[in-house]
Amino acid sequence: FSFLQERLRYLLGLLLLLHSTDSFYVPGVAPINFHRNDPVEIKAVKLTSSRTQLPYEYYSLPFCQPSKITYKAENLGEVLRGDRIVNTPFQVSMNVEKKCEVLCNFPNKPVTLTVEQSKLIAERIREDYYVHLIADNLPVATRLEFYSNREEEEKKKEKDVQFEHGYRLGFMDNNKFYLHNHLSFILYYHREDVEESQEHTYRVVRFEVIPQSIKLEDLKADEKSMCTLPEATGSAPQEIDPTKENQLLFTYSVHWEESDIKWASRWDTYLTMSDVQIHWFSIINSVVVVFFLSGILSMIIIRTLRKDIANYNKEDDIEDTMEESGWKLVHGDVFRPPQYPMILSSLLGSGIQLFCMILIVIFVAMLGMLSPSSRGALMTTACFLFMFMGVFGGFFAGRLYRTLKGHRWKKGAFCTATLYPGVVFGICFVLNCFIWGKHSSGAVPFPTMVALLCMWFGISLPLVYLGYYFGFRKQPYDNPVRTNQIPRQIPEQRWYMNKFVGILMAGILPFGAMFIELFFIFSAIWENQFYYLFGFLFLVFIILVVSCSQISIVMVYFQLCAEDYRWWWRTFLVSGGSAFYVLIYAVFYFVNKLDIVEFIPSLLYFGYTALMVLSFWLLTGTIGFYAAYMFVRKIYAAVKID
Repeated sequence: FSFLQERLRYLLGLLLLLHSTDSFYVPGVAPINFHRNDPVEIKAVKLTSSRTQLPYEYYSLPFCQPSKITYKAENLGEVLRGDRIVNTPFQVSMNVEKKCEVLCNFPNKPVTLTVEQSKLIAERIREDYYVHLIADNLPVATRLEFYSNREEEEKKKEKDVQFEHGYRLGFMDNNKFYLHNHLSFILYYHREDVEESQEHTYRVVRFEVIPQSIKLEDLKADEKSMCTLPEATGSAPQEIDPTKENQLLFTYSVHWEESDIKWASRWDTYLTMSDVQIHWFSIINSVVVVFFLSGILSMIIIRTLRKDIANYNKEDDIEDTMEESGWKLVHGDVFRPPQYPMILSSLLGSGIQLFCMILIVIFVAMLGMLSPSSRGALMTTACFLFMFMGVFGGFFAGRLYRTLKGHRWKKGAFCTATLYPGVVFGICFVLNCFIWGKHSSGAVPFPTMVALLCMWFGISLPLVYLGYYFGFRKQPYDNPVRTNQIPRQIPEQRWYMNKFVGILMAGILPFGAMFIELFFIFSAIWENQFYYLFGFLFLVFIILVVSCSQISIVMVYFQLCAEDYRWWWRTFLVSGGSAFYVLIYAVFYFVNKLDIVEFIPSLLYFGYTALMVLSFWLLTGTIGFYAAYMFVRKIYAAVKID
């Protein structure tokens, strides 16, 4: 018991260490120092909605435009995410207040929206779109204040503050549409320590906005583009009537506040999650459950195996052994190559490729090198790593193909390099056509698609061939027993040895260990949240690997005891059983958490979910297969066979 306590204490220590790495970030860019009056550029990223899942670029709506529109050069991850970073006409200077200023360059002439534009804005407001801006690479946030469920007396004193990414484009009231046409920017700066003779330098550490809807008549503008805001109580909001032309003014104000927040921890505001407690609870819960089950499983398997091996190796009771049933009986068939060895080795090669990529990405992200401040870095890294991990995928696939008595290595290498990536590319291309049809910025541009194809055929394919060549030339895995000429007949199997029952049983433990983490990952993908708890994710990944391996070993042991030696494909399918539960969870999440109603957003959700489930099945199936293969080789090497 004291040993268990010691283990738990060690685990908690490890968790605390991982948690501390969560809060530390190697920022994506070097800090920019501003002097007073220096311009602070405000750029627009995109418009997003969790109801449609279709991002649009900022100028897809009739906002005020600067004299010259320039788009920022973007990395692969940003393009795939649908970010289109562009300049805006907001004039903001460091530590200079602005009471109220008209945005478009003609102060007394309001902006006139045509019927088409009014319709479009009304539609985007109905679809619950948010606008995302950045200042000095910090995304804009809207402050939400609410009273927590504390005692009545404390309520008056303390409010809970949470932040929402971006700001709402507008709101609906009694089936009328209102546009947020006045933005009050609140920027926080940190004054840097400098020597007395030098001028003060400032750094931007937070960017908030309070969006307001103010009717044209209430905004009094003068010749110098200045305007006066009405009293908060007496103003009416700016309505957008989709059936006719609308006139309005776009205005903004700037307020600066000094802050104690250091530049290095300026992202903490955006990453504050109220659910860290849930994380701790769930991680400790799954760690304890998995270790407990692992211990029990290992003890049972080891004790049973020792008994089996001792019985099989008693030389004086050979007559009794002949009548034995169990896994020793199938020793002449257990390493008989399965059907379609090329496809099996190709899928396992892709599984190894995914495993290496995910392990490295999570580990690097855990060290804080892929923080949300470097936009798109995570996706770019994942894409390139998957390409380069083709060497390992090819090597393992080639060696296994040789072990399974395969001869056509060139065809095998081509199959490994194209089977899984081809399915992914095909699904993405079809979904992309639908997004193109909607004119969304989430559609991958044609040049990017060509670049991805060039990467696939120019980097990934040759590397897979290289790995496959060396894997195929290497000595095949040595199987401890010879395979008989004539296959043994398989007895009739019990109902619970059915493949589907196996998949259902094997998927529960790995899925249970990680499903809370899955909720946060889904929120990050579908609800535009930042995901940053990579320390937790790394631990969950380790737990997943351990639980998949163990379940797979138990399932293959039961199968061999039932004298069914066709374990190759079955282990691969059954170990990936948790992917089936991920699919069910995705459907549950879609119905309960998202309010997606249209066809194309639903299609996107289930298309991308299918890709996630497929990748997850390959990953867990590969982990389980290799664990089971090592186990089978070990146990047959331990018994004496005449």
